[in-house]
Amino acid sequence: MKPLLPICCTIALLSFAGCIQSIAVSSVGGIIEDGFEALTEEQDLEFAAQALPSNLKLLEVMLKNKPDDARLLRLLAEGYNSYALGFVEDTDPARAKVFYRRATDYALRLVRQDEELSKAFDGSVDELKAELAKRGKEAVPGIFWAAFGLGSYLNLSLSDPDAIATLPKTEVMMNFVATADSAFYYAGADVFLGTLYGSRARMLGGDPELSRQHFERALRINDGKFLMTHVYFARSYAVQTLNETLFDELLTTVDQTSLDVLPKFRLGNAIAKRKARLLQIKRADLF
Repeated sequence: MKPLLPICCTIALLSFAGCIQSIAVSSVGGIIEDGFEALTEEQDLEFAAQALPSNLKLLEVMLKNKPDDARLLRLLAEGYNSYALGFVEDTDPARAKVFYRRATDYALRLVRQDEELSKAFDGSVDELKAELAKRGKEAVPGIFWAAFGLGSYLNLSLSDPDAIATLPKTEVMMNFVATADSAFYYAGADVFLGTLYGSRARMLGGDPELSRQHFERALRINDGKFLMTHVYFARSYAVQTLNETLFDELLTTVDQTSLDVLPKFRLGNAIAKRKARLLQIKRADLF
């Protein structure tokens, strides 16, 4: 019976090592999450652009050890979407599409942890809408970041039939977020929907009035402190309706608002200011 002792000890040690590894991943994951919060408070765009990729790769390494960890999947979905939007799409759209797809994959892995929701996502638009109606705030992060990634990829792939085919489900997903937790990510769902309805002509499914309603609702919810709201209000609704006065007012607000108006989101607002400047440069081509 003596040979069993080393075997038992080995099994025990391996189990202990696995337990320690899980604890370590959970602990470091908490630190990384705190680090992400600190990063969103950063106002130096160059510093943030250099810091974010290494943090994302560290999260991916950690995810290898805990592939179903909801916190890691959420952070990666948010991180890659944010990196693509803030630091890539304005200069390299093709590269941004790669990151948006990666963000979407992580978000959908989170969504698919709900078996019934996973089945509904693979079904019809009506099936997805019906299943989402049974969900509450707990489902919002995964749904929001999946829809954000899908929509952002589509925005850069308007000649891709496969990307266009995702639009109905993306719209349903964001409407769910706007209903279930309207304040999530500073009313991000309303900003997204306002952009969606305001970027297209009526004959292509656009709805300027509905767009305006979503943007105004977002501004009420985030008190105008989430500057991306003004940027996308100008970029979509104001341009589509040829409202130059509103366009200028919105971008002037972005330019004149202090980054300290929302200390926890200085980075996002700094990105919004840069996007506003790019829009001003293109003004003559937009009107």
